[in-house]
Amino acid sequence: MDTPESTKMTTTATGCANGSMTNCGSKRNAGVSVGFPISMMVTGVVGNSLALILVYISYRKKENRRKRSFLLFIGSLALTDLFGQLLTSPVVIAVYLADLDWYTIDTSGKLCPFFGVCMTTFGLCALFLASAMAVERATAITNPHWYSNHMKTSMTRHSLAVIWALGFLFALLPIVGIGEYTKQWPGTWCFISTGRSDAPGNVFFAITFAVLGIFSLLVTLSCNVMTIRGLILRCKTKTGASQSSKQWERLTTETVIQLLGIMCVLIVCWSPLLVLLLRMIYSQVSSNDCNSTYIKANNMESKVLDLDCDFFLTAIRLASLNQILDPWVYLLLREILLRKFCIMANAVSNCSIEDHKETQTALDALNKQNQGGNNNCKSQTN
Repeated sequence: MDTPESTKMTTTATGCANGSMTNCGSKRNAGVSVGFPISMMVTGVVGNSLALILVYISYRKKENRRKRSFLLFIGSLALTDLFGQLLTSPVVIAVYLADLDWYTIDTSGKLCPFFGVCMTTFGLCALFLASAMAVERATAITNPHWYSNHMKTSMTRHSLAVIWALGFLFALLPIVGIGEYTKQWPGTWCFISTGRSDAPGNVFFAITFAVLGIFSLLVTLSCNVMTIRGLILRCKTKTGASQSSKQWERLTTETVIQLLGIMCVLIVCWSPLLVLLLRMIYSQVSSNDCNSTYIKANNMESKVLDLDCDFFLTAIRLASLNQILDPWVYLLLREILLRKFCIMANAVSNCSIEDHKETQTALDALNKQNQGGNNNCKSQTN
């Protein structure tokens, strides 16, 4: 008995055999390369490993006790992104090396559900952790007394356990029959099915994932805006020439730049995928349909779907790129680039002040010379 997947493979093979093998192969391999997932995995593993080392060193320092809640969130995000890279990237690389033949490495049919669970779990947990950190920062700035009295490391650990448990349990819904994970174009990964499916609750599961992701983005952006506003207001109240006020201005500048970077990264990396998911759910279109559209020559609808497939692949790569950028925007860039930026800004400011002082000294000397010349002229006239 032929399954829908085998029927689709037979149809595609027949189309390629009828004189269009070259076009089918070029279309199938368009825009895909094994070098891309390899470079992403190496970069992600290195960045997140460095972040974990820095968090561990900072966490053990006694002077960082007040920062332990934030360090726990940072370390958990780096650990989540690291495992997300280690559990999914090797599968993608193996499929590329198998000439995009998923069934060569997934003979049992269990790898696709595993891959989908990993994608959903680590994607949602990363978004939830970003929201939790944004709430934690906003609370610390806008309500510092409550934060110092109630925000303990035990509360942070409980929050992390809840986030991981919710993300994992939600990702297991297709395993128990609610929703479905299917192979996605170009056949190198599996994710939530957005097309027509006989699985019960498939639309509910897909919509819930997209809505939860968008809600997490909105919470993160809103809390970061609140934090930036609170920092600026407190900075205005501390204006002055004292050393503490200058240090507060420097820390405010660093934090505002960091939060703006976090918001830009989240919007660029996650918005395309989440919005496109909702669009594909509404249209009942799946990226797995791209393979069947390639055999439809000179069809305008297939060309539009082809563009959507390319964009969907780009969107999922952007979401995966977030796992690489997270340790940099949350920790590594703050330790390296932001301090260099502030040193450069201070140097430029000091140079401007020194130039102003030198110019003012030259003008004063010139005025004194003019006054001395006028006095000499008056004495000679007398």
